[in-house]
Amino acid sequence: MRLHLTLLLSLFCQIVFSQDAVLQGIVKDAASGEALIGVTVRAGETGAATDASGAYSFSLAPGSYEVSFSFIGYEPKMQTVRLVAGQTLVLNVQLGDADNLLQTATVTAGKFEKPLGEVTVSLDVVKPRLIENSNSTSVDEVLVKVPGVSIIDGQASIRGGAGFSYGAGTRVLLLVDDIPALQVDAGFPNWDDFPVENIAQVEVLKGAASALYGSSAMNGIINIRTGFAKDKPETGASLFGKVWGTPKDKEKKWWGTDTSSIQVPVETGFSFSHKQKFNKLDFVLGMYGLYRDSYNKDTYSRYGRITPNIRYRASDRLTMGLSTNFNFGRSGSFFIWGNDSTLAYQPGLNSSSASLGRLRFTVDPSVQYFDKGGNRHKFLGRYYYVHNNNSGNQSNDSRMYYGEYQVQRQMDHLGLVATAGVVGMFTTVKAELYNGDYRNRNLAGYLQLDYKAFDRLNLSAGVRYEHNRLKSGEIIQIDEFTFDTIPNGLTKESKPVFRLGANYQAAQATYVRASWGQGYRYPTIAEKFISTDFSAGNLVRPNPKLVSETGWTAEMGIKQGFKMGQWQGFVDLTGFVSEYQNMMEFVLAGLTVFPTLGASFESQNSGDTRITGGEISIIGQGRIGNGSLALITGYTSINPKYKEFNDSLRLVYGTSETTNVLKYRYNHVFKMDAEYSLGKFSFGGAVQYNSFMKAVDAIFEAKVGDFVLDQPAEFVAVRNFREEHNNGFTVVDLRSSYKLSEALKISVLCGNLLNEEYSVRPALLDAPRNYTLRLDWKI
Repeated sequence: MRLHLTLLLSLFCQIVFSQDAVLQGIVKDAASGEALIGVTVRAGETGAATDASGAYSFSLAPGSYEVSFSFIGYEPKMQTVRLVAGQTLVLNVQLGDADNLLQTATVTAGKFEKPLGEVTVSLDVVKPRLIENSNSTSVDEVLVKVPGVSIIDGQASIRGGAGFSYGAGTRVLLLVDDIPALQVDAGFPNWDDFPVENIAQVEVLKGAASALYGSSAMNGIINIRTGFAKDKPETGASLFGKVWGTPKDKEKKWWGTDTSSIQVPVETGFSFSHKQKFNKLDFVLGMYGLYRDSYNKDTYSRYGRITPNIRYRASDRLTMGLSTNFNFGRSGSFFIWGNDSTLAYQPGLNSSSASLGRLRFTVDPSVQYFDKGGNRHKFLGRYYYVHNNNSGNQSNDSRMYYGEYQVQRQMDHLGLVATAGVVGMFTTVKAELYNGDYRNRNLAGYLQLDYKAFDRLNLSAGVRYEHNRLKSGEIIQIDEFTFDTIPNGLTKESKPVFRLGANYQAAQATYVRASWGQGYRYPTIAEKFISTDFSAGNLVRPNPKLVSETGWTAEMGIKQGFKMGQWQGFVDLTGFVSEYQNMMEFVLAGLTVFPTLGASFESQNSGDTRITGGEISIIGQGRIGNGSLALITGYTSINPKYKEFNDSLRLVYGTSETTNVLKYRYNHVFKMDAEYSLGKFSFGGAVQYNSFMKAVDAIFEAKVGDFVLDQPAEFVAVRNFREEHNNGFTVVDLRSSYKLSEALKISVLCGNLLNEEYSVRPALLDAPRNYTLRLDWKI
């Protein structure tokens, strides 16, 4: 009997002492109280990631442990615990934002979150505070503050990868929450569609990104990431008003002196956003309205935007979302000025156009599911409707159906992340501009591998195979007497593209990177088939023989973090080379003499090009003295050339420069934006210098005896203006704000403080000095 009791007691002790303990808890954001999803929690060799509720749980053998909590964009945290057999220990943790800017979370480079310092390509991040503080009414107004980014009449270019194509085609892909957002017929960004009132951050990827994102991403990506509800409801609203002052040359002022009834050009508007959680349902509502009568005559905008979005967390594994965006309004503008003197802010003959009414909307369903093996499955969808009722036979109507399925597996034990996906995009276009109906189909598959070794080396490789099919009419009218033929009205093409990248953390705050990526861009419908006119006698002709362009970009760069007291940031130094084959450029195709003298333009494959250059930028934030300073500054230098150049090429493709230089590029650009906050006050300013644009279309600078006998007065004015303003331009902006209370802030801004007279693209002057008053309310 005693032996039996001894054996029973021994067995009981073995059961008790061999029983594991359980460690569990919830991880939240220290500032907002929001549950954090995907935080890595580790104790010894055991670990787990927090679920959709921020919760984690795993079993451990009894003993003492150092428990680590790490999440991209947050300061890591360590805590010591002691566990006994059978115990369930609840350990709730709050993580604070990382002071180190190199730890900023980004997703664009690899379709999963990665610290900014570890990405293998050049990537900049714009935070919503800069959008608000500069009173940017659209995203492009703040993007011009990013080193290496230029916006020419609404079209984005990164490091000189694109010139100016008169509203058709772009080499920079625009995304909203990873979904393509360019208008499908022209590849043009409608900047008014994007919700500045609800942006979490904007990520700008510089260099070829076609391997992950396809056509139009050969020069880079602008990814607008919108915000979702947090644990605490958030409501914000703003009211603003702007007026433009008298130009530097008072003779150019037309307002207050003509019959338009406009005494002062004015802009006024409002924004509103509300974010709230209802149990498992996240709800976001954004609204925006703008009324503008511009300093350019007959240029105006009246529009409203509403963006209701929902996200439902059905379980810890399944999340479903529906994002929508509705934009309606009307606008007017002109393409080319009357002249460079008294009519500089007024339209040239027959140059005005108007949108009599427009409706654009998107409906974006999404689903994300984590299976039991830890694989992430993701579906992104979009229906994009565009109807523009324009004057001058320039109306257009298009539909886009987009679907992407993506699967991602993170193999932590191998340091490997594999991302694969398939994409289908179907578009229909009907427009007076293109004289017909068009249907386009784009199918693609992609694979990217990201590998991290030795906790310092990040490697990435990707491949994409893309197929395009375009259905058009068989007979294409070029002009009154010329026609072209597309057999069966069908054009098809398939191409693969590849990319490679590496990033090595050489020291605690030193990251060295190198990358090479191919680019591929299929012509837009507008580039191949547009047929319209502007001003008197000037035509835009279709070119159905236009073919796709390919290319590659290589770069080497280094990010060096620094800290001076409580102020910290990083310096980024980059050298890059881009080459394009069969580059598509909008060029002067010839001169017309009937019914009036004018020029004809069209998109053409202008040849093979190479762009080399370098860039240095400094990003910083933190406390200096009793206040805090935020800084973004950079200098970009490029050398854009044809790989082979001669005088014949200059005349054929219409460049005004006799030396080898691509059109519509700035060789040197310097930018700086800084803001210092002290108590309730903030003071900020921005400076931008652009060197002289050496080359434009030759028609703008041709003189009698070159290859024309005469020119329209509007074109002569461009030559005169460029001869007078041939040293580049510098624009200075100032701003200040004061917090009336914790919820209210008032801001005053002065744009173009020096009242510089400048033109970003020929025949269109930019804004004279202007003044803005803004009131922000947040609870």
